[in-house]
Amino acid sequence: MAENKTQPTNASVDDFINQVESPKKREDAFRIKKIMEEVTGEKAVLWGPSIIGFGSYHYKYESGREGDFLIVGFSPRKASISLYVMGCMHEDFDFSLDSLGKVKTGASCIYINKLEDIKEDALRELIAKGYRYMKSKYPTL
Repeated sequence: MAENKTQPTNASVDDFINQVESPKKREDAFRIKKIMEEVTGEKAVLWGPSIIGFGSYHYKYESGREGDFLIVGFSPRKASISLYVMGCMHEDFDFSLDSLGKVKTGASCIYINKLEDIKEDALRELIAKGYRYMKSKYPTL
């Protein structure tokens, strides 16, 4: 069975953020990193070439495929900042994404243009709930 392409690395998260082209996006990335570290109590880890993750969990599908993935994280991409809060798209996850502010959603991502478009207290609540949700549902490493 093939391994996940997105694996934790030993690369420097700060070096990665410092390479972000937009000064505003770079500033937002450092702020989000700090928020996620504070809320989760986890150290930032670069997963693959471009996702900054906090904590990890182990999953196993009925098919036998299994692996590890980050619990919460983000990526300062060119078009927008992608927030990854595993669990927030589950039906039994109790959080209104509307409370965040100006966001778009995808299959497992929340997209923001800039940090000032969202409410920090709501972001902190989302991260905390997502982190606790995943810790309760999946064995962690």
